[in-house]
Amino acid sequence: MTTQTLCLIVKDGKILLGMKKRGFGAGRWNGFGGKVEGEETIEEAMKRELSEESGLILNDFQKRGMIIFEFVNKPVWNTTVHIYLGTDFSGELKESDEMVPQWFGLTEIPYGEMWPSDKYWLPRFLEGKSFQGKILFGEGDKVLGCEMKEEIN
Repeated sequence: MTTQTLCLIVKDGKILLGMKKRGFGAGRWNGFGGKVEGEETIEEAMKRELSEESGLILNDFQKRGMIIFEFVNKPVWNTTVHIYLGTDFSGELKESDEMVPQWFGLTEIPYGEMWPSDKYWLPRFLEGKSFQGKILFGEGDKVLGCEMKEEIN
């Protein structure tokens, strides 16, 4: 099982998502993140991935959740994802070779073009809740099961 990060920037009633151009999740809107490399911490990986994929430098953030994603037919994809809210950033937003960033209104989130599991946890995230969960995927990325529990801050 790998360890990955995911950072979602929310500011002024909008959320920043990226259209994945290549690799795992290509063709879907998602937050910014990826695998923890070498000796870096989870937070260092999250900041690095955000910068590489969007051009933004994260100045302030909060950890909001952790989800274990399991794939029945592709266990090599099983991963634990640490999810962060980015609240302050600098730098210039730009397209990378991996992502095309775009702001969406919080009522215009393109769930139909995202991972099918996002509808289970993203609303909690946007409500300011912290959570832990486990999501099981079957054939065709169909969600077979979802356990989610909120944490008390």
